[in-house]
Parts: sequence; structure tokens; C-alpha cells
Amino acid sequence: MDADLNSIDNEGLKLGVIGLGYVGLPLAVEFGKHCSVLGFDINQSRISELQQGNDITLEVERPELEAAKYLEFTSRSADLARCNVFIVTVPTPIDEYKNPDLTPLLKASAAIGEVLKRGDVVIYESTVYPGATEEECVPVLERVSGLKFNQDFFVGYSPERINPGDKEHRVTTIKKVTSGSNPEAATFVDNLYKKIITAGTHKASSIKVAEAAKVIENTQRDLNIALINELAIIFNKLGIDTESVLVAAGTKWNFLPFRPGLVGGHCIGVDPYYLTHKAQSIGYHPEIILAGRRLNDGMGVYVVSQLVKAMLKKKIQVDGARVLIMGLTFKENCPDLRNTRVVDIIRELAEYNIAVDIFDPWADPEEAQKEYGLSLIEKPNPNSYDSIVLAVAHAQFKEMGGGLIRSLGKINHVLYDLKYLLRSDESDIRL
Repeated sequence: MDADLNSIDNEGLKLGVIGLGYVGLPLAVEFGKHCSVLGFDINQSRISELQQGNDITLEVERPELEAAKYLEFTSRSADLARCNVFIVTVPTPIDEYKNPDLTPLLKASAAIGEVLKRGDVVIYESTVYPGATEEECVPVLERVSGLKFNQDFFVGYSPERINPGDKEHRVTTIKKVTSGSNPEAATFVDNLYKKIITAGTHKASSIKVAEAAKVIENTQRDLNIALINELAIIFNKLGIDTESVLVAAGTKWNFLPFRPGLVGGHCIGVDPYYLTHKAQSIGYHPEIILAGRRLNDGMGVYVVSQLVKAMLKKKIQVDGARVLIMGLTFKENCPDLRNTRVVDIIRELAEYNIAVDIFDPWADPEEAQKEYGLSLIEKPNPNSYDSIVLAVAHAQFKEMGGGLIRSLGKINHVLYDLKYLLRSDESDIRL
């Protein structure tokens, strides 16, 4: 006889959230206001800081943590045995060859398999390619637990849509796509998220549909930015200001308001590779998606080439020059350093024997050193730099204004505004 999902309602919902980063913590906090939640992370220092009411990602404020009165934290996977529903929110990165790295996901699945019981439900939120949940994760759950999929336990998929640093679009106010391994599981998963999602839910017809929906959200955005980046390169060669073109084109009601720039972060610069990996595995070579990825991945090199040309025009010696990089995080007003493409600029500048200072009031110096081997300066000194690159549009930089930012450069310097943070007449180059 198959397990009954009603048993969870009868015994009481005991939720386990595996992975307490930018996605998992806000989710655990919201559920923790309504039901018993155990937040699990393998990083004991992360657990300790959360137990003290601190979140270094700045996604959740102390009062929000305190409001989640049913939420506990642990780094002991054995503690998950008390749970009957598990939500997996671990990272799904790519490796050095730009192939999906499912290691964190499979390890999380194995940890759950150790404590999985008859009637339990496992829900995945991590971004994957279509089919990964049932083809990669479920076999691990079955092997480790000894239980049978869709008989003894059930699976769901509900892709995360968190936007790090965004205080307007929060986990509860973003519509949630849900799905399950059979109709009963799909309904259970949908009803579970309805407990906290005020924006409503959309129950997809299958797990694969939900997986595909998530991966194309960021693939579409990546391609749109790639188009604008290519247009910026063309307009620069034509001597036309890209921002002016986009403002003019934006007067049409259906023109999409994308802007050129570096494409990094945990989603947009990563997710398309999950889809292309799956496409190639079935014998299809996705030309447009990969072309967009190549163009976006090459923007750091392009930025440095433009900067060097501008320096040479001003007769600034490139070899041995000093450049200030303002901003290291992958986006503005957020401490998230994951997959930041600002590092591409820094590495390319090193090829020209240019000394680089990095200033970012949002970034954690220890994390920058650990992840990229980069040191941050506490404060840039005036009259010190041959070039200044505004790489991230932090509010602090906007408040400084063109005059104060210019004062950091030597008498003869180049100011490159990648983010259109300043007026066109305040910088020497814009992307």
C-alpha cells in the first residue's frame, strides 16, 4: 500500500530547510512564523551567527529572525530525522568547464536519504536542467533510504525566484511555481507554499515543466542583455552614446528596458549552461544561447580594452598604472560576491601590469580573499589613480557624485562609468 500524504497533516508539519543562504534563510524564516522549521546548513559558523540573530547576507533583519518563533537552526544532519517535509535550497554552480556541478545537490539528497521515512516529501528549489530532479536526485534518495519513489516518499519541485538585495520583491510577494511527482504530491506542495506566498502560486503540470520554466527565465534575461551588450559595442564603434539610444528607443511602449553591463551572480550567468548542457546531451547544439553566453562572458575583456585605449589617448602610461575599481559584488546594494564578473576586469588589468585597488563598502573582505584571492581597501586616497572604473552602482557611489569620485584620480585620469551612474558629461567613457 502506498504511503498517504494525509499522514503529514495528521502528525503535524515538521519542515526541514537544507541550505541557509540567500534562498533558504528567507524561506525558513517565513515558514518559521507558521509551523515547526529546522534550518540546516553544513557551515557551523553560519548556524552560530543565525542563532545569535545575525545574517551576513543582509537578506533577513534581526526582527524578522525573531518573528520566526518556530524556527531552529542546526549543522547536524541527523537532526533532520524529526522532519517529514524537506526543502532543498543548496547552490547549483558550474565547474571550470562551465558544466553543471550537482555535487551540493546530490550530497543534500544523500543527507536526506539517511533520515527519510515512509510518507515524507522532498521538495527541491535549486535551479537545475529539466529532468535533473527525477533523474539525478531521486535515485540518490532511493538508494540511501531504501524506500520506493512515489510509493514510500514523494518529491516536488518549486524553483526559487529570490532577487538578492531586493527589498521590494520578497519570497512572499513573488508568485511561486510549484509541482509534484504525482497529482497528490503536486497538490500537497502547492498548498504548502500557499501558507506563506501572498502573491499566489502556479501549479505546473509536471516537475520537468517547472524545472524548464525556471531555467529559461534567466536564459531569456541573459540573451536580452547579450543583445544590448552587442549593440553597445557597435554604438561605441560608431561614436554614439548607447544610453541615449536606449532612452530614445524606450519611448516605444513595448521596448524592453535592458541595459548593457557585466552579467554575473548565482543565476543569470550560470543557469543557461544548465539548459545547454541538457540540450547537448540529447544531441542538440543550442547556438543562440551559447552565443549570448560567450558575448556576456567576454565583456570584462572588452571593458579593459576600452579603458586602455582611453588611457593611451590621454597619454597615460599603461604599464605600471594604478586603477581604482569601485564595486566588486555582482550587483548594487548587495554583499553577494557569487560569480561576480568584476573579477574579469581585475584579471585582465593584471595582464597589462596595472596595479588595482578595489573599493566596495558592501563586500566582505574575508569572503573576497577566500573566493577570489582579492584584497579590498578601506578607503581610496585622493589624487591617486590613473583610472577609475565605476563597476557597481552602489548607493554610496551615487551619493559621492562625479566631483568627489573624480577627486580620487590624478590630474590626468580616465573615469569609466559602466553603470550609467553619472551624467554623460561627468565621465570619460560609458559602456
